[in-house]
Amino acid sequence: MLISEVSRITSLTKKAIEYYAEQRLVFPTILENGYRDFNKDDVECLSKIYILRKLELSTEEIRTVLADKTGYSLQKLSVQKELKLQREKIKKTILDKLSCGKSYTEISMDLKVLEQGVNISEKLLEVFPGYYGRFICMHFARFLNEPITTEEQQTAYQEIIEFLDNTSSLELPEDLREFLNEKTMYIGTDEIGTMLENTKKSIDHFDQFLTENKEWLEEYLLYKQSEAYKNSSVYKIQEILKAFYKTSGYYNIFIPTMKKLSASYSEYCKQMEIANEKLLSHYPQIINLSYI
Repeated sequence: MLISEVSRITSLTKKAIEYYAEQRLVFPTILENGYRDFNKDDVECLSKIYILRKLELSTEEIRTVLADKTGYSLQKLSVQKELKLQREKIKKTILDKLSCGKSYTEISMDLKVLEQGVNISEKLLEVFPGYYGRFICMHFARFLNEPITTEEQQTAYQEIIEFLDNTSSLELPEDLREFLNEKTMYIGTDEIGTMLENTKKSIDHFDQFLTENKEWLEEYLLYKQSEAYKNSSVYKIQEILKAFYKTSGYYNIFIPTMKKLSASYSEYCKQMEIANEKLLSHYPQIINLSYI
C-alpha cells in the first residue's frame, strides 16, 4: 500500500508518515522505484500513532507504548498525565500569586515544592510498577504539596529520594503479575481517585463507616480467615508485598520519613491509627489475620 492511501486511511499527513518511518516506528518495504510499501501491520500501527499523538504523547512515549504488550506503559502514562494536570492547577495558582504581587523569591519556593513532589511521585512509580505503583503514587501525591521550610523537612526529603533511588523495584512472579494486570486492567486514574477519596471519608467518619458496613466487614473478616483466601492469588500477592515492605525499609524508613516531610501525611497517619484502634475494639480477631 502506497503512502497516499495510508495517509487517507490513517488521517496522518504524508510528511508525518515519512517521519514515523524514519523514526523506525513502522517498517515499510522500499520498492525498486524508491516508493515505500506499507503492509496491514504498518497501517494498524500508524492508526494507533495518530490517536496517541492526538493525546499529546511524544515520539519516545509512543515508541514505549507500542513496544509494551502488557498495557502498563499506557497506565503509567495515564497517572503521569493526571499528576501533570494537578501540577498545572498548582502552577496556575502560583501564577495568580505572582500577578497579585507575591515576590519572585516566594514563588521560587512554591516551584521548588512542586518539583520535589514530582521527584518523589515519579520514583514511586518506578519502585512499585503496575497497579500498586499507580495507586501508591496517587496516594502520596496528595501529601507532597506542602512547603519545605525546616531543616528536618529538607533532610527528610533527601532521605526519601535516597531510599527510593536505592530500593529495587517490586517483582511479582509472572503468573501473579498477569493475574494482577487482568484484574486491574480497567481501573483508571478516576477510579483510583474515587477509592482514595472514599477511604478518606471512611477514616473521617469511621464510627459511621463501622455501623453502615457491619455485615460486609464480618463477611470480609470471615473470608480472610478461610482456606479459600489463603490459597488465592490475592493472598500470595499480599504476602509478597508484606515481605517487600519489611525488607526494603518501606515501613521503618520511608513511612516515618514521610511523616517528617509532610504534616498532612502525619495527621493522616494519626487518623488511620485511631480508626485501626476502633476497628480492633469491634473485631479483636483481626489481630490474628496474616496481613497484620
